[in-house]
Amino acid sequence: MNSTIKAGIAYFAIVLGAGFVMGAFRVPFLVPRLGERVAELIEMPFMFVVILLGARFIARKYALPPRTPVRLAAGLLALGLSLAAEVVLAVVLQDQSIADYIASRDPVSGGVYLAMLALFALMPLILARVESAR
Repeated sequence: MNSTIKAGIAYFAIVLGAGFVMGAFRVPFLVPRLGERVAELIEMPFMFVVILLGARFIARKYALPPRTPVRLAAGLLALGLSLAAEVVLAVVLQDQSIADYIASRDPVSGGVYLAMLALFALMPLILARVESAR
C-alpha cells in the first residue's frame, strides 16, 4: 500500500479516535450543563490541536514529501473517510436522512465544524508550507 494512502488512513484514525473520546466526555457531561452549541465550541480547540499533531505525526512517520499533491491526497483521503463514517453514523445508527442530519446541526457550531473539516483536509499541506518557509 502506498505511503500516502497509509498516511491518510492513519490521520483519519487518529482524529476519529480523539473525536470519539472527546465526544464520550462532551455528550454526557458538557451538553446537559452547557448545551450542544457551547459544548461543541469548547471541543473545537482541542480538536484543532489533535489535527495539528496528527498531521505532523503522519507527515513524519510516513515521510510524506512536501509536494502539494501528496500532502493534499493524504488530507483529502482522511476527510473522505471521516465524512463516510459520519454519514454511516447518522443514517444507519441514528436512523436519519443526510438532509435531516445536516439540518439538525447548530448553525454556529456547525459552521465552525465545517471550517475544522477544511483545516483537517488541508493541515498536512499547511504544515509542509510552514516547514518550507523556515
